[in-house]
Amino acid sequence: MTRLHLFDLDGTLIHGSAAAIEISRQLGLEREIAALERAFAGGELTTAQFAERACALWEALTEEHVAAAFEGAPWLAGIREVWADIRARGERCAVISLSPGFFVSRLLEWGADATYGSAWPAVPFREPVDPAGILTPAAKVRIADELCAKFGLTRDHCVAYGDSLSDAELFTVVPVSVAVNADHHVSEIASHAYSGRDLREAYELMGNRT
Repeated sequence: MTRLHLFDLDGTLIHGSAAAIEISRQLGLEREIAALERAFAGGELTTAQFAERACALWEALTEEHVAAAFEGAPWLAGIREVWADIRARGERCAVISLSPGFFVSRLLEWGADATYGSAWPAVPFREPVDPAGILTPAAKVRIADELCAKFGLTRDHCVAYGDSLSDAELFTVVPVSVAVNADHHVSEIASHAYSGRDLREAYELMGNRT
């Protein structure tokens, strides 16, 4: 049976970090983004409010910073190999993340069939963030449904990989889920749980072999 594998980015494919953290590190703004991350995790900021404040922090951001952040991020090992195996099986894989689309889309080069991130203005920023373009956890379910329709599948064909509260809603609507280095929001409801730094090992929990 054809399956659609849906991957989160922050804390899942990137071990112990996030796109916003890696971008901020390039700008010397680790302390500032950490404060925003704490406020967001504590429910003090919506995804749109977080994006608006991060955009203001990153006024000096360039494409070179983004490229360096992407290349220097602590990615799990084996991502390309897992996605190549998925596609060799005739299955599909996609990344759905609340992080900026200009960062997430770089994973197309690694073999993802599709990537979805929040719609930020182009780098360097000349326009403000449009709150309507910033994804929410609920959007992950909507996008999963859109991908299913595109590929002729249903939710019953989906496997979700994630690590935190932003993935919980998606985990509740798909039959198979893998908690990757996850907190209690998803580890308690996932079909499988993995702790480590190699995506191939998480993928193998479902009986797959790369």
